[in-house]
Amino acid sequence: MNKAISEGVVFMPPAFSFGLGQWSSGDGTPGSDTYANNGNAALVPSDGDFGGCLELVKTQSTQKLRYMGETPMLPGCYLQITARVKAVSGPLPSVRIAGWAGKSGGAHVSGLVEAGPSTALTGYGEVVEVKAIVGPGARTGVNLPWGTEPVYGHFGLDLTGATGGVVRIDDLVIEDITHAFHRKMMDWVDVRDFGAAGNGVTDDSAAFEAADAAADGRDILVPAGVYRLNSSVTLDNRVRFEGTLSMPDSAVLALTKSFELPTYIDAFGDEEQAFRKAFQALLNNADHESLDLGGRRISVTGPIDMQAAVNNRTEFAQRRVIRNGQLRAEDTGNWTPDVVTSQASYSANTQYRLKNVTNVANIPVGSLVTGAGVGREVYVRARNIAAQELTLSQPLYDAEGTQTYTFTRFKYILDFSGFDKLQDFELSNIELQCNELASGVMLGKSGLIMHVRDVVFNRPGHRGLTSIGEGCAGMLVDRCKFISKENGELVQNRHTIALNANSNDVKLRNNRVTQFRHFAVLSGGYQMIIGNHFFQGDSSSNGVRTAGIVLASRACNVTISHNYVDNCFVEWTNERETSPDFTGGFAFSGLTINSNVFLCSHVASWFAFVVVKPYGSGQYVNGLNVSGNTFRSVGGSIDRIERVDTSFAGLDMGKMRNIDFAGNTFQNVTRGTQNPLTLTHVQSSVASTWQIGTDAHLPFDGYLQKVESFAPTDAIKNSSNVKQWDMPYVRPEQGSNKNEVHVAWPSSVKGEVTLTVRCDD
Repeated sequence: MNKAISEGVVFMPPAFSFGLGQWSSGDGTPGSDTYANNGNAALVPSDGDFGGCLELVKTQSTQKLRYMGETPMLPGCYLQITARVKAVSGPLPSVRIAGWAGKSGGAHVSGLVEAGPSTALTGYGEVVEVKAIVGPGARTGVNLPWGTEPVYGHFGLDLTGATGGVVRIDDLVIEDITHAFHRKMMDWVDVRDFGAAGNGVTDDSAAFEAADAAADGRDILVPAGVYRLNSSVTLDNRVRFEGTLSMPDSAVLALTKSFELPTYIDAFGDEEQAFRKAFQALLNNADHESLDLGGRRISVTGPIDMQAAVNNRTEFAQRRVIRNGQLRAEDTGNWTPDVVTSQASYSANTQYRLKNVTNVANIPVGSLVTGAGVGREVYVRARNIAAQELTLSQPLYDAEGTQTYTFTRFKYILDFSGFDKLQDFELSNIELQCNELASGVMLGKSGLIMHVRDVVFNRPGHRGLTSIGEGCAGMLVDRCKFISKENGELVQNRHTIALNANSNDVKLRNNRVTQFRHFAVLSGGYQMIIGNHFFQGDSSSNGVRTAGIVLASRACNVTISHNYVDNCFVEWTNERETSPDFTGGFAFSGLTINSNVFLCSHVASWFAFVVVKPYGSGQYVNGLNVSGNTFRSVGGSIDRIERVDTSFAGLDMGKMRNIDFAGNTFQNVTRGTQNPLTLTHVQSSVASTWQIGTDAHLPFDGYLQKVESFAPTDAIKNSSNVKQWDMPYVRPEQGSNKNEVHVAWPSSVKGEVTLTVRCDD
């Protein structure tokens, strides 16, 4: 690069022969004294060494010679000032290149080095050449590093030492020597050439921005050193880091052409800090929709507070993605859950609040709440210290009054809970190596369409994916692997849970989930659980099994389809209701279970794949479709595939509505369930009332409420074997368990009939 050639910039001062009025005996600033008509200075037209030159008598301790023209100082440009001098007579002085730095408006830039190295003249008639280089960067060979504040200089030389001597000075030469600091075919600019100090203290923000402005498509080089950037910096050209950066947490580094984690790691020299700063830039318009981790494995020493990394935002609602890498929790002692016990009061009238909470300031947002009457996966969503209140993610089913609760705050590799709203955010193709220490991901308090796809949750310490509020609304979890640390534990001893959700429209699709206590605890409605493989068995015989899917809302409107459900079951509860006794509404409704493969092995005979667990009395099922599934038991038979868990209450079998069990396959299941159920009854002895039972084949061994059809399939005969043509009537809900139908004839008869009956009305 040579500005004089490429851009026509004039650096060279005029020859002395053009007049000494352009040469100052001071700093060269306007109004300073010149050597015109000065008795100590004269032009020599034909010196044997120099040709035309200036002869000067040294009369001051520091005799200055400055060109009064303004030599431009350009970003990234280095100038070499050369003077050839010889002593003629008198005392021998020393000589050095010197200058005066000026900024826009004509003011002096103070605090800079304005004189080069000094060279002593040791003999008469000997030509001595002195040089100095001035430029923006403090590089090797630069004598006058001026940074980027000066925009021009008055250059010349100083004579120092004894006075009275006479010297002759050849015409001064000022030339662009930038090429000495760069390769001939340069594809980069160096931030030092634009004034960056790299000492870890000086604010180099302006130098970085100047280098970016000058790069014009070339790379920016950040050489060895520590560069302090006190303000946000955006670099629109690619950048290479040999040195590292330090920045305040609030300052954003946006590398728009080098926006990938490996570059940020090079920039900050610390993987976790680099990840935080890159995520900060992602949410601050870094001109990219995704942060590529570059396939890197990041060692994480403690929970990453994602909102604290972007401390200028508590809400974000544009699509952003973190993808392609691995985050590994290291055993640093920073993953131990915080546990607090505290007394609090609960009222169904304020169902999402705990009030009069003692020690409330020590209870972290995001804590799991446990205690009497608290359902599964209830979390602290917000905290009001002044009011001594906590906001909960879900209501409590039986906690009216005052009691002591336990609050457990798990530690997550990626913790988004500081965001009040995070929308359209995605995690893609990453692995969270929880290392049996950390939990995986905690979502923001609210937000739509969180998408987690092709993510591996590897051995989480407590939880894989946690929602503490409504940040899971419309969440998509696709093709993820949840790998438990508890595969060697008996089912009843497991405590880890793959995921939970509180809001509606969650879709869990094509995931593989191994041996957690639960795969998913879902509290909202309109969920779709499709194509997953989740299994939770252990090595014990007649072993205990836990729910794979927990549906914690009775009017759920959920579809469970095309899954492989292995050694676990679907549990349907109403544990989110403050008054779980039925007082109105749709009761347990809206569940479709179709085209799944259900398998269990070596379980107790009472095990069932579909379990309804009412937490209050008077509840019933008002919409359940179980069709096209395969139910198989290995290593023994099970009694049936569905049951009611009566730990709190049973179902009101007389109110059952809209239940369909059809087209299912049963293998090693003693009583395959159907509704409608077709019965064939052979009455071999005459009777006026035929008692026909269901043998518990109706769902939940419920009441036989309705006869849909009735037809004799053989001749109806009296005791004399004479055919009878009378029409009977039927009485459903007979027998002690109301699971029989009585067929009443006008007279005693025998024969064979086929009936289609239902448990619902």
